[in-house]
Amino acid sequence: MEELLRQGLTALGLPPESAPDLARYGEMLREKNRVMNLTAIEDPAEIAALHFLDSAALLTLADFRNKRVADVGTGAGFPGLPLRILEPSLSLTLLDAQNKRVEFLKEVCAALGLSDVTCVHARAEEFAADHREGFDLVVSRAVANLRLLAELCLPLVKEGGRFLAMKSVDSDQELAESRHAIETLGGAVETASSYVIPGTEIRHRVIFIKKLRKTDKKYPRTFAKIKKHPL
Repeated sequence: MEELLRQGLTALGLPPESAPDLARYGEMLREKNRVMNLTAIEDPAEIAALHFLDSAALLTLADFRNKRVADVGTGAGFPGLPLRILEPSLSLTLLDAQNKRVEFLKEVCAALGLSDVTCVHARAEEFAADHREGFDLVVSRAVANLRLLAELCLPLVKEGGRFLAMKSVDSDQELAESRHAIETLGGAVETASSYVIPGTEIRHRVIFIKKLRKTDKKYPRTFAKIKKHPL
């Protein structure tokens, strides 16, 4: 896995020196996955490409240096933790609703000696109550529809900051249907950038949403309301 990561990082134009830490993270993920469901991907080469290099590609599309970053619905730590490993100057908050995942992320951070990473067990709508407009960048690789994700993520983004939603290249309709929600929440779609994961033919997309004004305090609503009555 380590050599594949070195090659992939080099192909992305990123320094390969972090490959050993990413590989160790990958081994911890595979080991923990034997006792709890963290990922459906188990092959080391696929973990390297579809988790680590997919996450790392964000660094080629946006400037994360010295930024406060929140990863909403981080799961096993993607994309946030690889970003922190590769860009040590960023301050990272990993947010997930399942405590077992959060405890695993704490183990990884301790094993790799990562500082300035906060692992939070909470629902995004609850976390937003005390952390509104608190982050330069919010990222999410969660599978939820963009209309739902926007309401969970945009309240956390400060004015002038951005929400980066990782999506498939077949997300045109989803993006079109989310524009009203994004505008209501104080954002605007800035651009959508596609990239190919090194060593594969897989193309993914990042949708960049800029925060133009503060989000009305009535958002985010409870997740039940968000899901039942999306904006």
